[in-house]
Amino acid sequence: MKHLIILGDGMADWAVPSLGNKTLLQYAHTPCMDMLARMGRTGMLKTVADGFHPGSEVANMSVMGYDLPTVYEGRGVLEAASIGVDLEPDDMAMRCNLVCIEGDILKNHSAGHITTEEADELIRALEERLGSDRIHFYTGVQYRHLLVVKGGNKHVACVPPHDIPLQPFRPNLVKALVPEAQETADLLNGLIMASQDLLASHPLNLKRMSEGKDPANSIWPWSPGYRPKMEPLANKYPSIRKGSVITAVDLIRGIGRYAGLRCIDVEGATGLYTTNYEGKAQAAIDALKTDDFVYLHIEASDEAGHEGDVDLKLKTIEYLDQRAVKPIWEVVKDWDEPVAIAVLPDHPTPCELRTHTAEPIPFLIYYPGIEPDAVQAYDEVSCREGGYGMLEKDEFMNLFMNS
Repeated sequence: MKHLIILGDGMADWAVPSLGNKTLLQYAHTPCMDMLARMGRTGMLKTVADGFHPGSEVANMSVMGYDLPTVYEGRGVLEAASIGVDLEPDDMAMRCNLVCIEGDILKNHSAGHITTEEADELIRALEERLGSDRIHFYTGVQYRHLLVVKGGNKHVACVPPHDIPLQPFRPNLVKALVPEAQETADLLNGLIMASQDLLASHPLNLKRMSEGKDPANSIWPWSPGYRPKMEPLANKYPSIRKGSVITAVDLIRGIGRYAGLRCIDVEGATGLYTTNYEGKAQAAIDALKTDDFVYLHIEASDEAGHEGDVDLKLKTIEYLDQRAVKPIWEVVKDWDEPVAIAVLPDHPTPCELRTHTAEPIPFLIYYPGIEPDAVQAYDEVSCREGGYGMLEKDEFMNLFMNS
Protein backbone atom coordinates (compact mmCIF):
# COMPACT_ATOMS: atom_id res chain seq x y z
CA MET A 1 0.00 0.00 0.00
CA LYS A 2 1.19 3.50 -0.84
CA HIS A 3 0.77 6.38 1.60
CA LEU A 4 -0.15 10.03 0.98
CA ILE A 5 -0.37 12.79 3.59
CA ILE A 6 -2.19 15.96 2.46
CA LEU A 7 -1.43 18.73 4.94
CA GLY A 8 -3.27 22.06 4.91
CA ASP A 9 -0.95 24.25 6.96
CA GLY A 10 -2.76 26.14 9.75
CA MET A 11 -6.15 24.96 8.47
CA ALA A 12 -7.65 24.40 11.94
CA ASP A 13 -9.23 27.38 13.68
CA TRP A 14 -11.47 28.56 16.49
CA ALA A 15 -15.24 29.09 16.39
CA VAL A 16 -16.03 32.36 14.59
CA PRO A 17 -19.07 34.40 15.74
CA SER A 18 -19.75 35.73 12.24
CA LEU A 19 -19.98 32.12 10.99
CA GLY A 20 -22.61 31.17 13.54
CA ASN A 21 -19.92 30.11 16.03
CA LYS A 22 -18.69 27.43 13.66
CA THR A 23 -15.03 26.84 12.90
CA LEU A 24 -13.90 27.48 9.35
CA LEU A 25 -13.64 23.74 8.66
CA GLN A 26 -17.24 23.34 9.88
CA TYR A 27 -18.48 26.24 7.78
CA ALA A 28 -16.52 25.62 4.57
CA HIS A 29 -17.96 23.53 1.75
CA THR A 30 -15.60 20.53 1.73
CA PRO A 31 -17.50 17.59 0.20
CA CYS A 32 -14.43 15.52 -0.64
CA MET A 33 -12.80 15.72 2.80
CA ASP A 34 -16.19 15.06 4.41
CA MET A 35 -16.63 12.00 2.17
CA LEU A 36 -13.22 10.64 3.16
CA ALA A 37 -14.08 11.23 6.82
CA ARG A 38 -17.32 9.25 6.41
CA MET A 39 -15.57 6.43 4.57
CA GLY A 40 -12.56 6.39 6.89
CA ARG A 41 -11.69 7.00 10.50
CA THR A 42 -10.87 10.20 12.32
CA GLY A 43 -9.33 11.50 15.50
CA MET A 44 -7.37 14.32 17.09
CA LEU A 45 -3.59 14.70 17.14
CA LYS A 46 -1.41 16.67 19.52
CA THR A 47 1.32 18.00 17.22
CA VAL A 48 3.08 20.39 19.60
CA ALA A 49 5.11 18.64 22.27
CA ASP A 50 5.03 20.09 25.78
CA GLY A 51 7.46 22.96 26.15
CA PHE A 52 7.67 23.69 22.42
CA HIS A 53 6.45 26.74 20.55
CA PRO A 54 3.66 25.86 18.07
CA GLY A 55 5.70 26.56 14.95
CA SER A 56 5.23 24.83 11.61
CA GLU A 57 8.61 23.15 11.94
CA VAL A 58 7.66 21.64 15.30
CA ALA A 59 4.22 20.54 14.11
CA ASN A 60 5.30 19.07 10.76
CA MET A 61 8.19 17.16 12.29
CA SER A 62 5.73 15.82 14.85
CA VAL A 63 3.29 14.76 12.13
CA MET A 64 6.15 12.81 10.53
CA GLY A 65 6.72 11.00 13.82
CA TYR A 66 9.96 12.63 14.97
CA ASP A 67 10.69 12.97 18.69
CA LEU A 68 11.02 16.73 19.12
CA PRO A 69 13.14 16.79 22.30
CA THR A 70 15.67 14.57 20.50
CA VAL A 71 15.92 16.20 17.07
CA TYR A 72 14.61 19.77 17.22
CA GLU A 73 17.15 22.47 16.39
CA GLY A 74 14.95 25.32 15.17
CA ARG A 75 13.88 26.60 11.79
CA GLY A 76 17.17 28.02 10.63
CA VAL A 77 18.82 24.64 10.12
CA LEU A 78 15.84 23.53 8.04
CA GLU A 79 16.10 26.64 5.88
CA ALA A 80 19.79 25.80 5.41
CA ALA A 81 19.01 22.26 4.27
CA SER A 82 16.35 23.57 1.90
CA ILE A 83 18.66 25.93 0.04
CA GLY A 84 21.69 23.64 0.13
CA VAL A 85 23.81 25.44 2.74
CA ASP A 86 26.08 22.94 4.51
CA LEU A 87 26.46 23.81 8.18
CA GLU A 88 29.71 23.35 10.07
CA PRO A 89 29.54 22.01 13.64
CA ASP A 90 29.99 25.49 15.14
CA ASP A 91 27.54 27.25 12.80
CA MET A 92 24.35 28.63 14.32
CA ALA A 93 21.62 28.93 11.69
CA MET A 94 18.56 31.14 12.06
CA ARG A 95 15.44 31.90 10.06
CA CYS A 96 15.85 35.48 8.88
CA ASN A 97 12.58 37.17 7.91
CA LEU A 98 12.38 40.34 5.91
CA VAL A 99 9.72 42.31 7.79
CA CYS A 100 8.01 45.67 7.58
CA ILE A 101 8.60 48.13 10.42
CA GLU A 102 6.42 51.24 10.61
CA GLY A 103 7.71 53.63 13.24
CA ASP A 104 8.26 51.42 16.27
CA ILE A 105 5.64 48.88 15.17
CA LEU A 106 6.29 45.57 13.45
CA LYS A 107 3.59 46.01 10.82
CA ASN A 108 3.84 42.52 9.31
CA HIS A 109 6.11 39.49 9.27
CA SER A 110 6.28 39.13 5.48
CA ALA A 111 7.20 42.60 4.20
CA GLY A 112 3.90 42.69 2.38
CA HIS A 113 4.57 39.27 0.82
CA ILE A 114 7.67 40.43 -0.99
CA THR A 115 8.68 38.32 -3.99
CA THR A 116 11.77 36.13 -3.97
CA GLU A 117 13.29 38.17 -6.80
CA GLU A 118 12.93 41.41 -4.85
CA ALA A 119 14.11 39.81 -1.62
CA ASP A 120 17.22 38.42 -3.29
CA GLU A 121 18.34 41.95 -4.14
CA LEU A 122 17.99 43.00 -0.51
CA ILE A 123 19.64 39.88 0.93
CA ARG A 124 22.62 40.37 -1.41
CA ALA A 125 22.91 43.96 -0.19
CA LEU A 126 22.83 42.77 3.42
CA GLU A 127 25.54 40.19 2.72
CA GLU A 128 27.71 42.80 1.01
CA ARG A 129 27.38 45.40 3.76
CA LEU A 130 26.86 43.38 6.95
CA GLY A 131 28.34 39.99 6.06
CA SER A 132 31.78 38.89 7.26
CA ASP A 133 33.87 35.81 7.88
CA ARG A 134 31.53 35.12 10.79
CA ILE A 135 28.17 36.35 9.47
CA HIS A 136 26.46 35.28 6.25
CA PHE A 137 23.04 35.97 4.73
CA TYR A 138 21.52 33.55 2.21
CA THR A 139 18.46 34.07 0.02
CA GLY A 140 15.56 31.73 0.65
CA VAL A 141 11.99 32.12 -0.62
CA GLN A 142 9.81 35.25 -0.51
CA TYR A 143 10.26 36.77 2.97
CA ARG A 144 11.93 33.67 4.50
CA HIS A 145 15.73 33.70 4.46
CA LEU A 146 18.76 32.37 6.31
CA LEU A 147 21.31 33.92 8.65
CA VAL A 148 24.36 31.87 9.71
CA VAL A 149 26.56 33.01 12.61
CA LYS A 150 29.77 31.10 13.16
CA GLY A 151 30.28 30.43 16.85
CA GLY A 152 26.85 31.74 17.79
CA ASN A 153 25.23 30.62 21.02
CA LYS A 154 21.70 29.31 20.42
CA HIS A 155 20.55 29.99 23.97
CA VAL A 156 18.82 33.24 23.07
CA ALA A 157 15.11 34.12 23.21
CA CYS A 158 13.83 35.20 19.80
CA VAL A 159 10.17 36.08 19.30
CA PRO A 160 8.74 34.81 15.99
CA PRO A 161 7.69 37.89 14.00
CA HIS A 162 4.32 36.39 13.05
CA ASP A 163 3.51 36.33 16.79
CA ILE A 164 3.74 40.11 17.16
CA PRO A 165 1.97 41.81 14.23
CA LEU A 166 1.11 45.45 14.98
CA GLN A 167 3.11 45.38 18.21
CA PRO A 168 6.22 47.42 19.17
CA PHE A 169 9.34 45.61 18.02
CA ARG A 170 11.86 46.91 20.55
CA PRO A 171 10.49 45.01 23.58
CA ASN A 172 10.71 41.87 21.43
CA LEU A 173 14.36 42.12 20.47
CA VAL A 174 16.68 39.18 21.14
CA LYS A 175 17.42 38.37 24.78
CA ALA A 176 20.14 36.11 26.22
CA LEU A 177 18.87 33.09 28.16
CA VAL A 178 22.27 32.44 29.75
CA PRO A 179 25.18 34.84 30.38
CA GLU A 180 27.30 33.08 27.76
CA ALA A 181 24.77 34.03 25.08
CA GLN A 182 24.79 37.78 25.73
CA GLU A 183 27.40 38.41 23.03
CA THR A 184 25.23 36.58 20.48
CA ALA A 185 22.12 38.52 21.55
CA ASP A 186 23.96 41.82 21.23
CA LEU A 187 25.31 40.81 17.83
CA LEU A 188 21.84 39.89 16.53
CA ASN A 189 20.20 43.06 17.84
CA GLY A 190 22.98 45.07 16.27
CA LEU A 191 22.31 43.38 12.94
CA ILE A 192 18.57 44.16 13.21
CA MET A 193 19.20 47.85 13.78
CA ALA A 194 21.94 48.03 11.14
CA SER A 195 19.63 46.37 8.62
CA GLN A 196 17.02 49.06 9.24
CA ASP A 197 19.56 51.79 8.50
CA LEU A 198 20.64 49.99 5.33
CA LEU A 199 17.26 48.93 3.96
CA ALA A 200 15.27 52.10 4.64
CA SER A 201 16.85 53.93 1.71
CA HIS A 202 17.45 50.97 -0.59
CA PRO A 203 16.13 51.76 -4.10
CA LEU A 204 13.97 48.64 -4.16
CA ASN A 205 12.16 49.72 -0.99
CA LEU A 206 11.74 53.26 -2.29
CA LYS A 207 10.16 51.78 -5.40
CA ARG A 208 7.86 49.53 -3.34
CA MET A 209 6.68 52.48 -1.26
CA SER A 210 6.03 54.56 -4.38
CA GLU A 211 3.78 51.74 -5.57
CA GLY A 212 1.88 51.67 -2.28
CA LYS A 213 3.56 48.46 -1.07
CA ASP A 214 5.08 47.76 2.33
CA PRO A 215 8.87 48.11 2.39
CA ALA A 216 11.08 45.23 3.53
CA ASN A 217 12.96 47.53 5.86
CA SER A 218 14.29 45.23 8.57
CA ILE A 219 15.54 41.73 9.18
CA TRP A 220 14.13 39.65 12.03
CA PRO A 221 16.31 36.64 12.97
CA TRP A 222 14.76 33.88 15.08
CA SER A 223 14.67 30.13 15.78
CA PRO A 224 18.40 29.45 16.23
CA GLY A 225 19.96 26.02 16.17
CA TYR A 226 22.73 23.71 15.01
CA ARG A 227 22.65 20.90 12.48
CA PRO A 228 20.02 18.35 13.67
CA LYS A 229 20.42 14.60 14.01
CA MET A 230 17.35 13.35 12.15
CA GLU A 231 17.27 9.79 10.86
CA PRO A 232 15.62 9.17 7.48
CA LEU A 233 11.98 8.07 7.65
CA ALA A 234 12.96 4.90 5.81
CA ASN A 235 14.93 3.77 8.87
CA LYS A 236 11.79 3.84 10.99
CA TYR A 237 9.28 2.81 8.34
CA PRO A 238 10.82 0.17 6.04
CA SER A 239 7.86 0.40 3.64
CA ILE A 240 9.17 3.83 2.61
CA ARG A 241 11.73 2.67 0.09
CA LYS A 242 11.29 5.91 -1.83
CA GLY A 243 9.48 9.04 -0.66
CA SER A 244 8.94 12.65 -1.66
CA VAL A 245 7.76 15.99 -0.33
CA ILE A 246 5.86 18.61 -2.35
CA THR A 247 5.83 22.11 -0.90
CA ALA A 248 6.37 25.76 -1.71
CA VAL A 249 7.87 26.39 1.73
CA ASP A 250 11.61 26.09 2.24
CA LEU A 251 11.12 25.07 5.86
CA ILE A 252 9.16 21.96 4.86
CA ARG A 253 11.61 21.23 2.08
CA GLY A 254 14.40 21.26 4.66
CA ILE A 255 12.52 18.81 6.88
CA GLY A 256 12.00 16.61 3.85
CA ARG A 257 15.69 16.56 3.00
CA TYR A 258 16.71 15.59 6.53
CA ALA A 259 13.94 12.97 6.44
CA GLY A 260 15.47 11.41 3.33
CA LEU A 261 12.70 12.51 0.97
CA ARG A 262 13.25 13.92 -2.49
CA CYS A 263 11.87 17.44 -2.95
CA ILE A 264 9.57 18.05 -5.90
CA ASP A 265 9.24 21.60 -7.23
CA VAL A 266 5.99 22.65 -8.87
CA GLU A 267 5.86 25.61 -11.24
CA GLY A 268 3.60 28.34 -9.88
CA ALA A 269 3.60 26.95 -6.35
CA THR A 270 3.58 29.66 -3.70
CA GLY A 271 2.69 29.85 -0.03
CA LEU A 272 -0.46 31.84 -0.82
CA TYR A 273 -4.02 31.22 -2.03
CA THR A 274 -2.73 31.83 -5.55
CA THR A 275 -0.63 28.67 -5.42
CA ASN A 276 -0.87 26.13 -8.21
CA TYR A 277 -3.21 23.66 -6.50
CA GLU A 278 -3.75 21.64 -9.68
CA GLY A 279 -0.02 21.40 -10.34
CA LYS A 280 0.66 20.21 -6.80
CA ALA A 281 -2.13 17.64 -7.02
CA GLN A 282 -0.74 16.30 -10.29
CA ALA A 283 2.76 16.21 -8.83
CA ALA A 284 1.44 14.08 -5.96
CA ILE A 285 -0.30 11.71 -8.38
CA ASP A 286 2.84 11.38 -10.48
CA ALA A 287 5.02 10.83 -7.39
CA LEU A 288 2.72 8.09 -6.11
CA LYS A 289 3.32 6.16 -9.32
CA THR A 290 6.95 5.63 -8.30
CA ASP A 291 7.14 6.45 -4.58
CA ASP A 292 5.84 4.66 -1.52
CA PHE A 293 5.25 7.83 0.53
CA VAL A 294 4.28 11.37 -0.50
CA TYR A 295 3.95 14.38 1.79
CA LEU A 296 1.89 17.10 0.07
CA HIS A 297 2.09 20.37 1.98
CA ILE A 298 -0.06 23.40 1.11
CA GLU A 299 0.63 26.61 3.01
CA ALA A 300 -2.20 28.93 1.93
CA SER A 301 -4.54 28.56 4.92
CA ASP A 302 -1.76 29.44 7.35
CA GLU A 303 -0.96 32.69 5.57
CA ALA A 304 -4.65 33.62 5.47
CA GLY A 305 -4.85 32.93 9.21
CA HIS A 306 -1.87 35.22 9.84
CA GLU A 307 -3.68 37.91 7.85
CA GLY A 308 -6.76 37.45 10.03
CA ASP A 309 -8.83 37.10 6.85
CA VAL A 310 -11.74 34.73 7.49
CA ASP A 311 -13.14 34.90 3.96
CA LEU A 312 -9.75 34.21 2.40
CA LYS A 313 -9.07 31.32 4.76
CA LEU A 314 -12.45 29.79 3.90
CA LYS A 315 -11.48 30.05 0.25
CA THR A 316 -8.13 28.30 0.84
CA ILE A 317 -9.85 25.43 2.66
CA GLU A 318 -12.37 24.98 -0.14
CA TYR A 319 -9.60 25.21 -2.74
CA LEU A 320 -7.69 22.47 -0.91
CA ASP A 321 -10.76 20.26 -0.97
CA GLN A 322 -11.77 20.82 -4.59
CA ARG A 323 -8.46 21.52 -6.31
CA ALA A 324 -6.14 19.12 -4.48
CA VAL A 325 -7.92 16.42 -2.46
CA LYS A 326 -10.67 15.79 -5.02
CA PRO A 327 -8.52 15.38 -8.17
CA ILE A 328 -6.08 13.14 -6.31
CA TRP A 329 -8.89 10.97 -4.95
CA GLU A 330 -10.58 10.64 -8.33
CA VAL A 331 -7.40 9.21 -9.83
CA VAL A 332 -5.99 6.99 -7.07
CA LYS A 333 -9.31 5.39 -6.01
CA ASP A 334 -9.20 3.21 -9.13
CA TRP A 335 -5.57 2.10 -8.85
CA ASP A 336 -4.77 -1.58 -8.46
CA GLU A 337 -2.33 -0.79 -5.65
CA PRO A 338 -4.32 0.88 -2.86
CA VAL A 339 -3.37 4.32 -1.52
CA ALA A 340 -3.85 5.27 2.12
CA ILE A 341 -4.74 8.96 2.42
CA ALA A 342 -4.44 11.15 5.50
CA VAL A 343 -5.71 14.74 5.61
CA LEU A 344 -4.83 17.11 8.44
CA PRO A 345 -3.37 20.50 9.34
CA ASP A 346 -0.18 20.85 11.34
CA HIS A 347 -1.56 23.31 13.91
CA PRO A 348 -4.38 25.84 14.22
CA THR A 349 -3.80 29.40 12.98
CA PRO A 350 -6.90 31.17 14.30
CA CYS A 351 -7.88 34.25 12.32
CA GLU A 352 -8.87 35.93 15.58
CA LEU A 353 -5.38 35.50 17.01
CA ARG A 354 -3.41 35.73 13.73
CA THR A 355 -0.76 33.27 14.93
CA HIS A 356 -0.31 29.58 15.73
CA THR A 357 -1.75 27.78 18.73
CA ALA A 358 -0.90 24.40 20.26
CA GLU A 359 -4.37 22.82 20.42
CA PRO A 360 -4.73 19.29 18.98
CA ILE A 361 -5.78 19.15 15.33
CA PRO A 362 -8.35 16.96 13.53
CA PHE A 363 -7.20 14.24 11.13
CA LEU A 364 -8.75 11.65 8.89
CA ILE A 365 -7.33 8.42 7.48
CA TYR A 366 -8.87 6.49 4.61
CA TYR A 367 -7.75 3.37 2.75
CA PRO A 368 -9.69 0.60 1.01
CA GLY A 369 -11.03 -1.84 3.57
CA ILE A 370 -10.80 0.45 6.60
CA GLU A 371 -13.63 0.10 9.10
CA PRO A 372 -15.35 3.53 9.29
CA ASP A 373 -16.22 5.20 12.55
CA ALA A 374 -19.42 7.21 13.09
CA VAL A 375 -17.99 10.61 12.12
CA GLN A 376 -19.77 12.18 9.14
CA ALA A 377 -17.74 15.36 8.52
CA TYR A 378 -14.16 16.55 8.72
CA ASP A 379 -13.75 19.35 11.25
CA GLU A 380 -12.42 20.10 14.72
CA VAL A 381 -15.68 19.26 16.50
CA SER A 382 -16.67 16.10 14.63
CA CYS A 383 -13.24 14.50 14.83
CA ARG A 384 -13.26 14.67 18.63
CA GLU A 385 -15.71 11.78 18.42
CA GLY A 386 -13.51 9.82 15.99
CA GLY A 387 -12.53 6.22 16.41
CA TYR A 388 -8.82 6.97 16.83
CA GLY A 389 -9.38 9.23 19.85
CA MET A 390 -6.52 11.51 20.90
CA LEU A 391 -3.04 10.68 19.59
CA GLU A 392 0.37 12.21 20.29
CA LYS A 393 4.08 11.81 19.55
CA ASP A 394 4.63 9.18 16.81
CA GLU A 395 1.27 7.44 17.31
CA PHE A 396 -0.32 8.98 14.21
CA MET A 397 2.56 8.13 11.90
CA ASN A 398 2.88 4.60 13.27
CA LEU A 399 -0.84 4.06 12.83
CA PHE A 400 -0.88 5.50 9.33
CA MET A 401 2.21 3.72 8.03
CA ASN A 402 1.02 0.38 9.42
CA SER A 403 -2.32 0.67 7.61
